[in-house]
Amino acid sequence: MVKIMEIKDKIALVLGAAKGIGKGIGLALAEEGAKVVLNYFDREESLDELQKDFAKTDQDYLISRTDLLKTDKTQELIQNVVDHFGRLDILINNIERGGWPVVHGPYVQEQWDLEMATTLRAKRWIFDSALPYLKASGNGIIINLSSIAGIVGRSGPASYIFNEGYAAANRGISLLTETWARMGAPEVRVNEIMLGFVETRHGAKTRGWELLTADQKQAVVDHTLLERTGTIEDVVKAVLFIIKEAPFMTGSVLRLDGGYTLGGEKVAPMPRGVL
Repeated sequence: MVKIMEIKDKIALVLGAAKGIGKGIGLALAEEGAKVVLNYFDREESLDELQKDFAKTDQDYLISRTDLLKTDKTQELIQNVVDHFGRLDILINNIERGGWPVVHGPYVQEQWDLEMATTLRAKRWIFDSALPYLKASGNGIIINLSSIAGIVGRSGPASYIFNEGYAAANRGISLLTETWARMGAPEVRVNEIMLGFVETRHGAKTRGWELLTADQKQAVVDHTLLERTGTIEDVVKAVLFIIKEAPFMTGSVLRLDGGYTLGGEKVAPMPRGVL
């Protein structure tokens, strides 16, 4: 019998939830009736607005500050979720750190290590701590957020935006998604949303975006088949689709990039041929 996920009254943990995409996903889950734990580490200036926005949902929520670079803190975070709400049903694994070449310039070891530790290692340790509770829910869901940097690397218009270390870490996430789907089955579905250029994530409202010239920004758009960058709402809709409408999907990567990975090239008219 197919188990359809009803979000109402489910317990969701959203990482990187202080603002942007994480906050948008958390709000959408709360509006669907979930009780949400919002984890953050920095972005303290966003907390007042975060609290005000979630208070409007009339749902029970918990804001937690945890440094997930400290692997011994991940089990503590999961235990806090379970102690507060009794269980865990949904994990939105949205934690990353990407150094923009246009912002940071050439790599130094500290930046490389930070990207690997945040984008890749932290995801793995939080998965390890959360899996037993997600299995116990009987219909658990993990969604890993990653980047098309794992496909395109530091090339083309993305050369100013994606470092190769960040790209390598994101390619690794897809391997983790497949492995975790095997480990979680059949009680837990594990899928991945691979993001292109989205507002607050390598698009507008991101620190590095305003350092690009007008021509560099336009090159990103021109390379994207849909001729725009993405919105937080685009990401939220994809998350809700995976949770609510795709009960037979696990171990999959959903590429949400407006066609950037395919490139801006058009299909040439069909020639008449010689026969």
